Amino acid sequence: MRTISIFLLLSFSLLVKGQQISSFTESDDFKYRNVGPSRGGRVTAVAGVESDASTYYMGATGGGVWKTTDYGKSWRNISDAYFKTASIGSIAVFQENPDIIYVGTGSDGLRSNVIIGKGAYKSEDAGKTWSCLGLENVGQIGAVIIDPENPDRVFMAAIGNPFGPNDERGVYRTLDGGDTWEKVLFISENTGVCDLEFHPGNTDIIYASAWTARRKPWTIISGSEEGGIFRTVDGGSVWTKLSADLPAGIVGKSDLAVCRAEPDMLYALIEAENDQGGLYISKNMGDSFTLAGKQSFLLDRPFYYTNIDVDPTNPDIIYSNSTGFYRSSDRGKSWQRRSTPHGDNHDMWINPSNPEIYIQSNDGGANITLNGGVTWSEQNNQPTAELYQVNVDDQVPYWLYAGQQDNSTVAIPSTSSVSYSGMGRGGSSFISVGGCETGPAVPKPGNPDIVYSNCKGRFGRFNKVTGVEKQYYVGAWNMYGHNPKDLKYRFQRVSPILVSPHDPNTVYHASQYLHRTRDEGVTWETISPDLTAFEPDKQVISGSPITRDITGEEFYSTIYAVAESPRQKGVIWTGANDGPVYVTKDSGENWKNVTPPVLLPGGRVQTIEASPHKPAKAFFAVYRYLLDDWAPYIFKTNDYGENWTLIVNGIPADEPVRVIREDPVVEGLLYAGTESGIYISFDDGESWSDFRLNLPVVPVTDIKIFRNDMVISTMGRSFWILDDISPLRHIEAIAQGDVNYLFKPADTYRSPSVSSVPISYFLAEADTGLELIIEDPQGREIMKYAGDSNRKPSNNKGFNRIYWDMSSYGAQSSGGRQSRGPRVPPQRYTLRLKINGVELKSAIEVLPDPLMVADGLTFASYNKQFNLSLDIISLIDEASSLTDNVRSDLDGLNSIKESGKKLSRKQTKTFEQLTEIYDKMVTARITYPRPMLNDQIRYLYSMVSGADQEPGKDAFIRLEELRNELALLLEAYNQLID
Repeated sequence: MRTISIFLLLSFSLLVKGQQISSFTESDDFKYRNVGPSRGGRVTAVAGVESDASTYYMGATGGGVWKTTDYGKSWRNISDAYFKTASIGSIAVFQENPDIIYVGTGSDGLRSNVIIGKGAYKSEDAGKTWSCLGLENVGQIGAVIIDPENPDRVFMAAIGNPFGPNDERGVYRTLDGGDTWEKVLFISENTGVCDLEFHPGNTDIIYASAWTARRKPWTIISGSEEGGIFRTVDGGSVWTKLSADLPAGIVGKSDLAVCRAEPDMLYALIEAENDQGGLYISKNMGDSFTLAGKQSFLLDRPFYYTNIDVDPTNPDIIYSNSTGFYRSSDRGKSWQRRSTPHGDNHDMWINPSNPEIYIQSNDGGANITLNGGVTWSEQNNQPTAELYQVNVDDQVPYWLYAGQQDNSTVAIPSTSSVSYSGMGRGGSSFISVGGCETGPAVPKPGNPDIVYSNCKGRFGRFNKVTGVEKQYYVGAWNMYGHNPKDLKYRFQRVSPILVSPHDPNTVYHASQYLHRTRDEGVTWETISPDLTAFEPDKQVISGSPITRDITGEEFYSTIYAVAESPRQKGVIWTGANDGPVYVTKDSGENWKNVTPPVLLPGGRVQTIEASPHKPAKAFFAVYRYLLDDWAPYIFKTNDYGENWTLIVNGIPADEPVRVIREDPVVEGLLYAGTESGIYISFDDGESWSDFRLNLPVVPVTDIKIFRNDMVISTMGRSFWILDDISPLRHIEAIAQGDVNYLFKPADTYRSPSVSSVPISYFLAEADTGLELIIEDPQGREIMKYAGDSNRKPSNNKGFNRIYWDMSSYGAQSSGGRQSRGPRVPPQRYTLRLKINGVELKSAIEVLPDPLMVADGLTFASYNKQFNLSLDIISLIDEASSLTDNVRSDLDGLNSIKESGKKLSRKQTKTFEQLTEIYDKMVTARITYPRPMLNDQIRYLYSMVSGADQEPGKDAFIRLEELRNELALLLEAYNQLID
């Protein structure tokens, strides 16, 4: 049994007006648990330790900093509890003392889901602890370099805010280990620096890559005339822009590399207009350059990649990370593509002592090679998945579904005890269910084998049984490469799919219009006009001023969120990624624009929540940080959108909100997922409190409340579940803090994959006189948790929780402790919490697993198995008692022999007969022994209780045989002692 004690400081209003709760004591198991997948997400920063080839660091774009000390066999997060953002831009290790590490936050892979950086961090104990070094407002930090002879002299490259201008862009220098920073290169509020390199022989010579980059909801901007390569020769005081033999005019993203073996050589991979982009090499520290190559793959999607590295021991060997991973052995004249565990490559660090050893990163995580890329460490041990949403099915146990950015759709069980052939390794199992990385993936209610999936606006119906996905694209247009204004249907890559809560055969899908199918996509009907703002100046070819990039990610003026009222069929809400909110009350016959007039235009309606309690009530969350607006926005209506209220009191002013949900049981109990965690409201949004608990700092992209669990998806740390949140629904009962309270547990399924059920209670004061008793309908005690037993309940002041594994008492073990018994049959059980003579009562319903019922298991089957298991346990106890008695008698006779006395003839005969009984009871300790009676009984118990089943006839026959054997031995023993 695990018990816990967490202290939460929550300041919130309750449903009971005027009551406040300022502190709430929780158990350690009232925590979110990560359920995977463990398949890695995007990593754009890596580093290693030259003197220790087993140790590496990776920085995920949404998962924080991770460390391995076993060549990538396992990874652990080392930034949780210290970093204010999960997005990592750069990592540098001081090689003379690798305990010293610097990290700049904010990834340089500026996708539309990029997470903002929030400063620089330093560790002096190899990542055990971290200190914040400031620079919180510089935005993305693309590079960190440490003077190889002075760990206090460090430079950082600030790309800047990806979504707006800021004066904090440029190059920063510290000479005191990060205590103070000086901005030594500033170009403009729009142009920052994405890379830095020291001259290998003279650290006063530094090279910098200037980059003008901006993300808009409708385009990606990369490049300006301010971009290019800069150099300082005096340690950063004066900088000069290099121009000889380099691209002129508009220059985009660039990356730099230097080689220890030839220190004056500088490699520069540059995005530039007019076909000037390519790999440039200088042999004289940048005084002049030669174009070494302009192969298209070198600058494939430059805003996302643009990475060049050189072997530190051989200037001829160069690596390029882009969609593919490439190696040149002739300074860029020719290239060979190398295999990596995942495509879309971003960064690498090469060990200078042995360049065959390096770490490389991509959209699937980080991987290590010890043989120059012939073989790699795996990526299914990094729970850093970036997930756009979460949906759940209705099987037991339920499964979670989403699109994993850079990978595929994902379906994963809610409990880790489920196995599935072909699933991933590393602690979580998952399968793909059609669609692609964007999702969503939505299981059909009543038939979880059918999943409706999306891939960048393309609808599919996936069948888990056949493995076939049928494709039913609305309009059947290939949208890539188009100006969105020319498209018949504008589908955002994360296009919503909604199954009607009133009819599992009615499915909605959205472009700028709302579409409906009643035959799983074979035929579609459009049931709305254009429900977006559709501003003409936002309908543009994405990617400027140099490189086109048109994947649907920047399609603006599309419907981004859809919800139908669970209370009234035909009440449907939509929200667009350019701002408008619409509602229909008649299944699409008529639509009304109900966008709040106070809402600033252009924001993405990220989530709409149709209240599960009233058809006229709804909420929506707007996400405007792509427009450089970091405020939280949650709106609520109680009258079909005629009036709206902004409800964000208690959520920090710079904390954008991604999702809002209302509890399906208690009206006004709300949950909000934000850019760094979760908030909770007990008063319908009038006030909010932090509810992150143990969840790492990470964007929460979606929340579902299902079977009393809170199920969440994150942009960088996979799925999490908070088990049984039902105590939150009774918070008013303990608002005064001076009462004891036993919460009613959620109904639970007796399933092979459901391990336990939480039982929660609140204590006004810490109390030692505590008992929790579980009784069956006949009043028999099934299980007891008490301070004087081996099952001790938590007795802390405040909230406590016990986990009952649905077992009854088992056989007696040594020391009088009872082992775990059989799982109880499905029925209603009474809970009695006794606190110093005062009793609180509740009940729990244990339900049968629907799959087991479908397989023929009945209530009679469960009871037959349970009763037979108890009979066998009784026989185990009888046999154990006899064994203990025989052993005790033998020990007594042995003590006489050991004292030097001779046994009498009668004692000798008794000793021989006792030994004969003992040998029939206890298995000999030899290789491949014959199992004797005790083990035979336990063998029968393991067969009967090992699975949920009705026992076979032979089990009952065998029990009688064993009873008879024990009876004969007991009779023989009794004759000896009479």
